[in-house]
Amino acid sequence: MTLEELQKLPQTRFKRDFQCVTKWSIRDVEWEGVRLGEIGRLVGVKPEARWTVFRCADGYATPVPVEDALSDDAIVALKMNGAPLPRPQGFPARPFIPQLYGWKSAKWLTEIEFTPAYSDGYWEQFGYHERGNIWEEERFKTPEGTHHAHRSTGSSPV
Repeated sequence: MTLEELQKLPQTRFKRDFQCVTKWSIRDVEWEGVRLGEIGRLVGVKPEARWTVFRCADGYATPVPVEDALSDDAIVALKMNGAPLPRPQGFPARPFIPQLYGWKSAKWLTEIEFTPAYSDGYWEQFGYHERGNIWEEERFKTPEGTHHAHRSTGSSPV
């Protein structure tokens, strides 16, 4: 799916805080983009997919549980505060999942993969949590390295 194709899809807009794992946040950011659930519907996420992997132009990657990626307010953001994403903030696109810490909102998105297998992304290889839920304060992996059970496989370059 190209950027132009994404821009033609129905857009969603909402205000949510951006939360960093290091305990700072930006309040009331207006995000606009395409629901990840709509992208998943279009590419045909297979039932065995458990993880969504976001890959970026700079080589960064991060896994997200598929149920978080397909939640109602998870989007591929194309705009921030009414304007196209600034380059330092991830232009032209980045995922934004409000209930997850900012390292899961990977900048300069190039590919979305729905996969059954978990694989550490950049920060996860250094001990950051597999999911990163802000409300559960999931900052670091447990000593057991447990993963959550998840549902839904397909891949779509962005």
